[in-house]
Amino acid sequence: MLDRRASLAMYVSPPPIADATQALWRFLSAALKRMGMTGVPDTLDESVRYDAAWVHPDLLLGQTCGYPYVKQLRGRVRLVATPIYGLPGCEGTAKCSFIIVPRTSAVETIADLRGACAAINEPGSNSGVNLFRASVAPFARDGRFFSSVVETGGHRASIDAVTDGIADVAAIDCITYGNTLRFDPERLAGIRILAETVKGPGLPFITRAEASEAEVATLRRVLQDAIAEPSLAPVRDTLSLKGFVPLDDAAYEPLAELERAAHRLGYPVIA
Repeated sequence: MLDRRASLAMYVSPPPIADATQALWRFLSAALKRMGMTGVPDTLDESVRYDAAWVHPDLLLGQTCGYPYVKQLRGRVRLVATPIYGLPGCEGTAKCSFIIVPRTSAVETIADLRGACAAINEPGSNSGVNLFRASVAPFARDGRFFSSVVETGGHRASIDAVTDGIADVAAIDCITYGNTLRFDPERLAGIRILAETVKGPGLPFITRAEASEAEVATLRRVLQDAIAEPSLAPVRDTLSLKGFVPLDDAAYEPLAELERAAHRLGYPVIA
C-alpha cells in the first residue's frame, strides 16, 4: 500500500492547539499501526493546502467543513466521525458561529447592521458565511444588506479586521472563538458577541471515497480509543475534545437547506 496522508488543519491556532493536534495524531498513528494498518504516516502532512488534502487520493484521515462537504465533497470522500467540542456555542456535534462587532459599537441587533462592512473568512465557509448568511437573509433587501464585504482568509484575521476597524462585523466559528479566548484572549479584547447563529453539524473527520468499510471502522475505533486513553487527557483538554460521533450524509443536509432558504429570500451571497 502507498503511504497515506493525514491532515488535521482546520484548528491549528493558537500554538497550544497546533501542538495538541500533533500529539493527537501521534497517538492515532501508533494505534492504527498496532491494529495492523499499513502506510500510516508518522506525522501530519503540512505540504498541501487543507482543502487540497480533502480530495487527495491517498488521504487516510482529514477534517473538513460541513458546508464544503455538502457543496463539493459528497461522493468524493467518506465521513468517518464528527468531533464533540466542549466549548460555548457547541451542543453535541452541533455548533454555531458568534456574530461579533467592535466592543464600542452601538448596534444592538442584527437589523442594526444594515449598511455595515462585513468580514468573511472565505466564501466556502460554513461558520463564516453559510451560518452568517442565514442570520442576515431575513433582513436583506433586493439581495443586499451590507455596504461592502471584505475577505480575510481566516477567522482570526476576521477578528483582527473588526478590532482594527477594517470591518464592522464578522461571524466567527465558536470553536475558534473558544480556543482564542482560552489561549490568546487579548485578541478578543476589542470585540463583543452581538448574537449567535443557528447551529449546524460540526466539522467532520473524513477519509478518501475508496476507503473500505474495514478501514473506516478502524479509524472510528482509534478515534474512540483517543477519547478513552487516560494519557491523552491533557491533549483532549487543550482541544476541548469530548468525543466523536459517526454522522451520515443526511445529518449534513440542513447546511444545504440553509443555503436554499437564503436563496428563497433573495439573498444568495453575503452582500
